[in-house]
Amino acid sequence: MTTPAAAGAAGALDTLIERLRERQPRAIGRAISIVENGSAEQAELIRRLYAETGRARVVGVTGPPGAGKSTLVDRLAAALRARGATVGILCVDPTSPFTGGALLGDRIRMQGLATDRGVFIRSMATRGAMGGLARATRDAVDLLDAAGFDWILVETVGVGQDEVDVVASVDTVLVLTVPGLGDDIQAIKAGIMEIADVFVLNKADREGADRTFKDLTTLLSLADGLEWVPPIVRTVAAKSEGIEALLIEIERHRDWLSEEGRLARRRRDQLRLRVETILKERVLAAARDEAGLDQEVERGFAARIDPYRVAEVLFRKVIRVERGRS
Repeated sequence: MTTPAAAGAAGALDTLIERLRERQPRAIGRAISIVENGSAEQAELIRRLYAETGRARVVGVTGPPGAGKSTLVDRLAAALRARGATVGILCVDPTSPFTGGALLGDRIRMQGLATDRGVFIRSMATRGAMGGLARATRDAVDLLDAAGFDWILVETVGVGQDEVDVVASVDTVLVLTVPGLGDDIQAIKAGIMEIADVFVLNKADREGADRTFKDLTTLLSLADGLEWVPPIVRTVAAKSEGIEALLIEIERHRDWLSEEGRLARRRRDQLRLRVETILKERVLAAARDEAGLDQEVERGFAARIDPYRVAEVLFRKVIRVERGRS
């Protein structure tokens, strides 16, 4: 029997989903808050909207601090709006140690877009998640996709090699660099190289831009076995220079993905990673809440039991718990 409280919650979720489909900003914001907070409605929300996803073009923007990611995202969004496209923007910021919220306010940084009804901007806190992406970013992308945005731009915090996690959420990855960041090419070689679909040499009017371009070109020439060779686009985002050329390369990459089932394979791999993440979280939660994780660790420590044996005991307990539910 459905309780009045459960019926009320279901009705509220129905209303929220209806308003999200109408692209109402407050509804979208509320839905993203639900997935950020990991409430009981999170899974149900995504479950009911997931079939409506997969239509948006999803682009990730990453690179070192100071490369001009926010300015580039702002100019990309403006250029897309000039074409009549709608744009959802997710900006993943460092988490405040006091509030758990985003430290940087992208609504402030992108004031020119904040009042445009064809644009939705949301800052999300990493909340301790590795890889530069908030734990809920993948769900938030789904929500913006289901809301009908044509393009979704995901800007990450810029923490170096851990940025590889961005590829798990987007179709096209833009890696920014700028002249004068010191050993920036070595940083790219350390791990970002593998995820770049397009290199963006921003602030290309600065001294040293030609050398950085040459270094990137040399680096790409040494890469073996690349199906897609990332183009290098020079931009001066603060002056809106190079933005149209960048959009052309993003669309060219999308066309390439659409051939031979590449886009489907990329999105299938993304789904697999999301499923694996959910499974890991559920198993760990069951071990902690129902199988006595802390107690087994204490017992293992006191008896000098190796971690593999402790994990095996907990895993068997989790399996028994799950079997009891079925």
